[in-house]
Amino acid sequence: MLVFAFAALVLIAIPGPDQALITRNALTGGRTAGLLTMVGGATGVSVHATAAAFGVSGLLMASAEAFTALKLIGTVYLLWMGVQTLLSARKRSASAAVEEAAQPAGSPWRYLRHGFLSNSLNPKVALFFITLLPQFFPRHGGGLGYALLLSAIFAVIYLLWFSLYVLVVDRAGAVLRRPKVRARIERVTGLLLVGFAVRLALQTRD
Repeated sequence: MLVFAFAALVLIAIPGPDQALITRNALTGGRTAGLLTMVGGATGVSVHATAAAFGVSGLLMASAEAFTALKLIGTVYLLWMGVQTLLSARKRSASAAVEEAAQPAGSPWRYLRHGFLSNSLNPKVALFFITLLPQFFPRHGGGLGYALLLSAIFAVIYLLWFSLYVLVVDRAGAVLRRPKVRARIERVTGLLLVGFAVRLALQTRD
């Protein structure tokens, strides 16, 4: 179980769409927005983890049509988020020092939705769980219960890691929220999201 926890931490800490979206929303809407995005992301992960525990993800991976449909929806979503972020960076660069003070915060649902859709529409997350979980099952019995336990451990590590990450981003907010700095961060974040979308589009079930 400790080996699984360490493997989960390494995989969660690797930069991906989650980190890009959480960074973007934490800078835009503050700590609460970052934490809500994180909760949405954890919920999306939990959907795939639970589905993998019950064997549903295996069926999804076995169906080429279902896999392709989910992959295309996820790709379009990440691409849309990336383009929106790039447009925001361009707008911010154009109006260099004007906007800092009072940006209206988005609704909590919006931030939750960002995180949830990022993970729930990503077949790579499903693929990760159906390939990783069985490697840590006990040799005799306990399949479903153990899979759910490992999934819960993964979700807890996810929440702890990104809670710390949001706090770090929030602490550095005074610097990171400067219009020019934010424009650069949004530009990089937008490019990363577009890159993740392209990589997801090229993902296969192998």
